[in-house]
Amino acid sequence: MPFVQIRLWPGRSDDKKAEIIARVTDAVSESLPCPREAVTVLLEEHPKANWGMGGTPASQAFPD
Repeated sequence: MPFVQIRLWPGRSDDKKAEIIARVTDAVSESLPCPREAVTVLLEEHPKANWGMGGTPASQAFPD
């Protein structure tokens, strides 16, 4: 039972998240192979201020 966890910045619509979940599910089920129903995808949104990249908060490195 594959479990895929994706961490990303907020800002995507519910439709876009549904598309990401569907595409990742398809890729995993085709690659392993396994049934789509066995694949779990978890999207976790974290604010840019909580991400550090090269010692700098992502909110400073990638301002909106």
